[in-house]
Amino acid sequence: MKFKPANNIQDLQYFGEFGGVNPSISDSSTYTFLSAKTMFDTFEGNADGCYLYSRHSTPSNLYLGEALAAMEGTETANVTASGMGAITPVIMQLCGSGDHVVSSRTIYGGTYAFLKNFAPRFNVKTSFVNITNLEAVEAAITPTTKILYCESVSNPLLEVADIAALSKIAKKHHLKLVVDNTFSPLSVSPAKLGADVVLHSLTKFINGSSDTVGGVVCGTQEFIDELRNVNDGACMLLGSTMDSLRAASILKNLRTLHIRMQQHSLNASYLAEKFEGLGLKTVYPGLVSHPSHKLFKSMMNEQYGFGGMLTIDAGSLEKANALMELMQEKNLGYLAVSLGFYKTLFSAPGSSTSSEIPEEEQAEMGLTDGLIRFSIGLDADIERTFEMMKACMIELDIIK
Repeated sequence: MKFKPANNIQDLQYFGEFGGVNPSISDSSTYTFLSAKTMFDTFEGNADGCYLYSRHSTPSNLYLGEALAAMEGTETANVTASGMGAITPVIMQLCGSGDHVVSSRTIYGGTYAFLKNFAPRFNVKTSFVNITNLEAVEAAITPTTKILYCESVSNPLLEVADIAALSKIAKKHHLKLVVDNTFSPLSVSPAKLGADVVLHSLTKFINGSSDTVGGVVCGTQEFIDELRNVNDGACMLLGSTMDSLRAASILKNLRTLHIRMQQHSLNASYLAEKFEGLGLKTVYPGLVSHPSHKLFKSMMNEQYGFGGMLTIDAGSLEKANALMELMQEKNLGYLAVSLGFYKTLFSAPGSSTSSEIPEEEQAEMGLTDGLIRFSIGLDADIERTFEMMKACMIELDIIK
């Protein structure tokens, strides 16, 4: 049977302590034991089903992790306090002093800053490459490379990674392929395409209400156990644990993700085609003009579309800022970072979410001053939204 990620979430059934349709929230930082031996066994990692201390895990976190693992088709998952709280422990668990990472050059600014500026403190170095150039990817691999890192759909340029091809390269060189799937939950299933580890910022589409920060690492039971190990596990020792109340909140929102992603994709596809029709430089994987349109189409779970993210180029930073301010004034969305909200969010990545990347490197990768990144919302009348956005662009002489 074909893998259908939303079905895997739907098929999970939890009962609360008193028969509730939502699982009970474990609002405790520590847990009691009936015997001293059980406590000792739990510290040693031998007491399955026993809880020790909430930095290690909680029932609420495990419910959410199980649902996200089901969505991604991995054995298990570990939820964290933020997206970066998922990304950084994975890198530090897989790499030691003297090791090397090959990473896509277009990734979230925080991930870029960690790999470029912070990881070298531990003598972990990174080569940034054009992830769509498979020859360049393989050429960057050295004898000390441990990780091949990319985003399914890159932030903010919306480059699409050929996950199956990258998986072959990773396996050939005995590397771990780590894929951040934040921009394309449900639309793309990286583990089914060969990724070893799948990451998400739960803050974005998965939670969907811009009220919670969270992350997740989806992978094998062996790797997640390593991350949680009390002696040398990066998640355990770095303390990036999600709060139980937040885990319960995200689990509730996860149940509507399939409906939301369909509408995000539908609206983004409509706007992308209309923007391109106006002569704007528009980037969206669902457009035939996107260089990786066929690749995305071959990877996608079709019912969830091409995602809710698109970019346009307003021509200059001044025009981009003026357009975003005017759209916000007209109640078309918010001038804000992040993504996945019910309202459209827009920002100029070069001066915000990708500002950690030096200007010369931004120029080299094609990140222009006038680029606006849109996270398209759940508007019920997307035709009206387009007409209002078009009027804003005409007012500012961005289009005629």
